[in-house]
Amino acid sequence: MKLVAYLRVSTIEQAKHGYGLDTQRAAIKAAAKAGGHRIVAWTVDEGKSGALKAEDRPGLTEALDLIRDGKAAGLVVRDLDRLARAVTVQEAVLAEVWKRPNAEVFTSTGVVLRDDPDDPMRTAMREMVAVFAGLERRMTAKRLRDGRRQKAANGGHATGGVPYGWRTERKSPTNPHGRLVPVPAEQRALALMQSLAAQGVGTREIARVLTAEGHPTKRGGVWCSGTVARILKRANEINEKVA
Repeated sequence: MKLVAYLRVSTIEQAKHGYGLDTQRAAIKAAAKAGGHRIVAWTVDEGKSGALKAEDRPGLTEALDLIRDGKAAGLVVRDLDRLARAVTVQEAVLAEVWKRPNAEVFTSTGVVLRDDPDDPMRTAMREMVAVFAGLERRMTAKRLRDGRRQKAANGGHATGGVPYGWRTERKSPTNPHGRLVPVPAEQRALALMQSLAAQGVGTREIARVLTAEGHPTKRGGVWCSGTVARILKRANEINEKVA
């Protein structure tokens, strides 16, 4: 059978061993070979949550289009949680594939059996697995949020890149949360930016002044209007949180 292979990894999972695209690809290739199937296309959604609907995932949308157009007779994923981590999304995708009488969905362990009115437990068990996959996703997200909140409560830098004007203090037994500490040279440039902006000076002119006076950028690059605008916006957001 001609299959389109679908791979997905969320932002959270990208750093976890066993969830990588290469791992998924190897499992799918092995399963296709064992089942005598041929992969006619590979589609990928990298950094996409399994809770997103198909229309919000370009890779999954492409895979379903290939099946609708008759270019593939079925879909293969490593596991159903790669297809979705929300039961409603999973069932909607399966139903879309199964609209075609001969279309099938496969995982690395074999075919996903179609619903059978004489075997309601088949559907119930599949949906139950999806429910717990969704629970795992939400619990992981909660643990990350709790960690960021705790880090922020202890004075650490919890989200995003380190803002201009600051650096993270090296972690140590007495400083496990990496507190933000000011960078004097950057603080002087930041103060100049804010002073000029308060006077109504545009970001393009501010960039020219910073360059002329030799103020350092964060990564040794060139000052430009967009960089100044981003730094000022983030500085304002930080000030609002502190206020």
